[in-house]
Amino acid sequence: MVDCQLAPLVPYAPSTESPWDVNAVQHLHRRMGFEVGPDEIALALSQNPVTYITNTLTAAAALAPMDEPVWGRYTISDYNDPSEVAENVIEWRSAWVNDMRDNPWRSKLVLFWHGHFVTGINKYQCPSWMWQYHDVLQRDAFGDFRALVRATGKTPAMLVYLDGVLSSRFDANENYARELFELFTLGEGNGYTQTDITEAARAFTGYNGYTEACAPITFIPATFDPGSKTIFGQTGAYDFDAAVNLVFSERAAECSRYICGKLYAHYVSAQVDADVVEQLATTFRDSDWSIVAVLEQLITSEHFFSPALRGTRVKNPFEYVLGTEQLLASTALRTPELTNAVAFVAGNMGQILFDPPDVAGWPGDRSWINGNTLSVRFEGAEQLAYLIYLDDREALATWAKALNPASEFNVTDVTRAIVDFVLPQGLPTPAEYEQAEIAMRGEVPSYYFDSGLWSLDFEYAPEQVATLLVYLLRRPEYQLC
Repeated sequence: MVDCQLAPLVPYAPSTESPWDVNAVQHLHRRMGFEVGPDEIALALSQNPVTYITNTLTAAAALAPMDEPVWGRYTISDYNDPSEVAENVIEWRSAWVNDMRDNPWRSKLVLFWHGHFVTGINKYQCPSWMWQYHDVLQRDAFGDFRALVRATGKTPAMLVYLDGVLSSRFDANENYARELFELFTLGEGNGYTQTDITEAARAFTGYNGYTEACAPITFIPATFDPGSKTIFGQTGAYDFDAAVNLVFSERAAECSRYICGKLYAHYVSAQVDADVVEQLATTFRDSDWSIVAVLEQLITSEHFFSPALRGTRVKNPFEYVLGTEQLLASTALRTPELTNAVAFVAGNMGQILFDPPDVAGWPGDRSWINGNTLSVRFEGAEQLAYLIYLDDREALATWAKALNPASEFNVTDVTRAIVDFVLPQGLPTPAEYEQAEIAMRGEVPSYYFDSGLWSLDFEYAPEQVATLLVYLLRRPEYQLC
């Protein structure tokens, strides 16, 4: 349970209770990205925290989208072999994994929007539509939320996934209108009626024009319902954009609270602080629906850095796998084969890119942990440590030195430095630190430690660090961020 004594939503000023230290920097990157290594921590600590955070966020928001793949506009007739379709999907999943590594703050937000404006490749089966949808999420991830809503709704991926392509003036399909209100903008039962859904569905008609699978889907005036519609008590001959805009003009308070609540749950805590969300919602409306304005207010606040909020969210699969890579500052898994394996392992843990379980997306937090996924996590931890060890065994000892233990000649000091760096809030008791030290000591005779012969330059120190890492990666505390 999160401590109710949390800091307010005011600009972060380091203090004795909440210093700008290694743990604070790690908390920032665990929530905004996928962990961070010693070098980036040193860079962050050399700067004013608000300046560092603002600059990093601004840089993430300014990033150009990932380059369009060769097949980004392919129609089904451009394929000679059906197996190429699956190859393109695998290729783009791997490309996104690499973008998560290189641009973690941007990709973490795009992953959030993917779980919010859900589409699933298994229904629409077109790599080009998949890429076009992902491209929209990247372009508008930090920008005007209204533009993001309008753009995602018109992607072929969404038009097919929620049956908009089947909706016409003769038979208006309500799926997209229902999910627009219930999941994408307002929240279930929050400020809309069945009549609003029915009338909005009429406004969303007309997107029926395409020549073949994977081809563009265009607007056809003849299949659009041009008649008068009444939505949220307002009447007009609304089309797609005008109907979407009514959400922001007529249900601004409801929409801003709902979206800010979801962002809060994603970046801060599943136990949403209503007062903080209300302040964020005001910023959202006052900034003309700027997503980056909300994020900046949130992550540069004392509230965000409240110690009680650290290590309270269950890591999603990509946070777990890629976070381990980033934590160890390792590039061992960056081969094409292993990058593909990263996406596969995360999928086995329950997070398949471009294929959430349903239109509500991934439930998140505690739902990531069950008997099956936990065993996959533990196996993945061992594989990660082993592959990193094989890639460069000496790098593990070098990494441990970079953590600046009180003494690299003292196994207790080294163990504590590693534990406190890897786990969000360390271990809860001295006895558990002792157990971690036992794992670190391994089979090395006590004589080496007692006589002062041991250090991180010891012949088997890399193996000892790897063994401790496996022990920690399997700990309950490591499942949290």
